[in-house]
Order: sequence, then structure tokens, then C-alpha cells
Amino acid sequence: MTYQQTLDFLYTQIPVFQCEGASAYKPGLERSLALAGAFGDPHKRFPSVHIAGTNGKGSTAHTIAAVLQRAGYKTGLYTSPHLVDFRERIRVDGKMIAERDVVDFVERFRGMNLGIEPSFFELTMTMAFEHFAREGVDIAVVEVGLGGRLDSTNILLPRLSVITNISLDHTALLGDTPVAIAREKAGIIKGGVPVVIGEAEGDVKRLFIERAEECGAPILFAEEVKPIKEVVAADGGGWLYRGTPFGELRGELGGDCQPRNAATILTALTLLSSQGWEIDDDAVAEGFARVTELTGLAGRWMKVSDNPSVICDTGHNTGGWEYLSRRLRSLSPRLKMVIGFVNDKDVSHILEMMPRDAEYFFTQASIPRALPADAVKAEGALHGLRGEAYGDVATAVEAAKKSASADDTIFVGGSTFVVGEFLSV
Repeated sequence: MTYQQTLDFLYTQIPVFQCEGASAYKPGLERSLALAGAFGDPHKRFPSVHIAGTNGKGSTAHTIAAVLQRAGYKTGLYTSPHLVDFRERIRVDGKMIAERDVVDFVERFRGMNLGIEPSFFELTMTMAFEHFAREGVDIAVVEVGLGGRLDSTNILLPRLSVITNISLDHTALLGDTPVAIAREKAGIIKGGVPVVIGEAEGDVKRLFIERAEECGAPILFAEEVKPIKEVVAADGGGWLYRGTPFGELRGELGGDCQPRNAATILTALTLLSSQGWEIDDDAVAEGFARVTELTGLAGRWMKVSDNPSVICDTGHNTGGWEYLSRRLRSLSPRLKMVIGFVNDKDVSHILEMMPRDAEYFFTQASIPRALPADAVKAEGALHGLRGEAYGDVATAVEAAKKSASADDTIFVGGSTFVVGEFLSV
């Protein structure tokens, strides 16, 4: 097969959640264990950090990986979904898996006749783990796909587990209350494996404590550790973190959510250091300051161009928009919003948080899960948002640019897939 034929097979012959939604979701570990066994159990051949949470797990995973790279460790990184290139999901020291390795893995899988029908995520995860094992990584940072307890990545026995936070997302699959969702995320907590919790309170916090006690897992709450004494906005964007265990740090990533992510990351790095991983101050400073360059992270309050300023962000649920809405309101009234969603989200709460004095360009990504642009426009109107509907992302962005003056700001987001299509234009 060619690389394109391989991608066509993955996207058309294997159930793909990002395209199909709930019908492609296959919870449980049986298929993942069978697949891993067929490829020699690669997940047992490297230590790992396992990261779950509703929001922030991507930024957390990439930054921890960047720090470990600069500390001299050959570092695997597995994340999802990708924005432009499938291979973004699987990296070693920031370098994407080679096209020929993707083709080779899929051809071997097809030749095995295993008698199981894995999901796209299960197959991709096994590809990643085998790639990490073949490359001889010193450690891998692995992001949970959906939930935790029944997510295919939960076959790992990591050195450290991290749960960033809990918010309502994928409620049809994970539960419709914070406690129900927390119960699924807490499924990554394992016997004797330390766990760092980024944000939790009330019943959610009690659930994590109870789960950790049942497993005999040491538990740390970043909000109690308080690894940052002072946070100030940095000139040119990002944040300055002062009074950390690793000295003063310049965080490259912008957005109001990043200081909380940084506290989670620093707590995790401190714990890894206590386990014997050699992580010096310079490695942490470089990892925080150069995370996008070192790992390829994109789409987190990402400034794409100037005059007009064009910014995109992959925040796509209520928790993410609690942070985004505050930042966006500071840009009003000279704000153009290119917005689209998937059809299995309750978008009413998100739309309620959006600035009402902006101009909207409602759109849809080119996937079956996309909520039609006309439906987004209609829902937006119920919340006082004015604008027009556009049938594809490129047309919506072009219309926003034509209507904008040099000192306006254009924001593109609402869905990871809207941002991905925007960046691929």
C-alpha cells in the first residue's frame, strides 16, 4: 500500500470516533490487550506517564514531554486527535513517525487475521506503542483518548498517572455529572502508582482520594502543593512563573488555563524527580519556553498571523470555554468569530459564554459528526449571537478576513476539527 492508501484504510475500514462519534466508540481493554499481544506487548517495554482529564491534558502531555526531551531522555509522545497530519499522534523527541512505518504496521496488521475488529484508536495506539518500543524510548508520555477506565491506553502500568481536571464532556459515554465522569477518569489510578490531580473539589476530590486509597496509590493535589508562588503575564505573550521548584520559568503557552496546567506539570515533574529521573532547572525552563518547537504542539491560543490578528484554539467543551470566553471578551468589540461544533455536544452552554458584541461566521468541518452551519447559526441566534452560516471552514475564514480591518481579531475554534481544517488550508 501507499501511505495514502493506508490512511484511506484507517479512515474507511476502521471505526473512527472523530468522524463517526459514539457508534465508533469501543470501550474495554480486551481488543487492546489482544492487539498488544499480537505485536509482542510493546507497552511493557518502556516506562510511561499516563495523562487523563477533560481539559489541559494535551498541553500537559506536550510540556512534560518537552522537559523530558531537554533533560536528555529519548521521549515518546502519544496524543489525539491530530490537527493536520495523522502522524502528529505519534512522535519521538518531537519527530513524527515516518510514513513508511505507518504503512508497514498496517500491512502487518492486515496480514495477521487476528479475528478482532479494533477501533481506529486501538489500532493507532498499538502502532504508537510498537514504534516507541522499536525506537528504544527512555520514557513515553501517553494521553488518554476518552475517559480512562475503559480507554485502550489503560493497558499501561505507568510510573506516574496525571488527571488534569474534570468537566462535562462526552456525557453520553462517560456520564452526565462531574462525579460520574471523575469515576471514569479515576480508572487510570493503579496500585502503587503515584497520581497527580490538577484540579478537584468536593465530591470529585473525595472520589479521587477514595480510589487512591483503594489502590494504595500515593496522591498529590497540585492545588495543595502550590508549586508556583506568583504568575504574571509575560511581555509578548505567555506567562512568567515565579517561585517554582525549578526557578523562574517563562511559559510559552498563552491562555488563562495555562497557569493551572503549569501547576499540574510542575507537581508531576517534582514527583518524577523524586523517582530518580534527572530533571534539572535548565531542562524545565527550555521545555516550558519551547514546547511548540520541541513537540509540535499547535492550536492552544495559537496566533497564526497579524493585521488582522488571527488566533485559533481547540477548546471544545464547557470547561475549556470558561477560560476562552474571558480572554475573548477582552478583545471585543473588534472581534470576528469563526465557530463550528460537532453534533454530539451540548453547545448551548458554550454559546451562552460567547461575546455578544462580536460578529459570527458559523461554519462546519468536513466530517460526518459536524453540526451543520445553519444549525449552529440558529442555536447562536437563541443566545443573541449575530452572523451568517458558511458551508466550509475555508469560506468562513475568508469571509471573516474580508470583513476585518487591520486592527481586528479573528478567532477560529469551537471544534478541534474546525481548527485542523483551518491550519491545513
